[in-house]
Amino acid sequence: MNLVSFSMILTGVMLNAAAQLLMKTGTNAVGYFDFSVANILPVGWKLATEPHIIGAMVCYVFGVVIWILALSRVQVSIAYPLLSMGYIVNAVAAWYLFGESFSPAKVIGVGIIILGVIIISRA
Repeated sequence: MNLVSFSMILTGVMLNAAAQLLMKTGTNAVGYFDFSVANILPVGWKLATEPHIIGAMVCYVFGVVIWILALSRVQVSIAYPLLSMGYIVNAVAAWYLFGESFSPAKVIGVGIIILGVIIISRA
């Protein structure tokens, strides 16, 4: 895999991770809501108009375009597992931004993911 292909995959991963973090920020802004028929329109409208969630959707659109470009250059059996880098980004960012736990088990899991990404990227 060349640098351009890896950069496309990494960009796609980062856009996906950013989308997840923006959605979490957006749902935090909207607050807890019950999943019910009565809430479909009012909560749906709040979510659809929340700026962070709109930003997340924009990240997804660009991420899909970048991902399609990457898949045109890299085998899916190599590219798809590299999406796991998003778990690392999100675990660290969730700890930093939202105060979520970063336990020893998560550190070990991140280490295993990194090892797997290295092995797959060299295939």
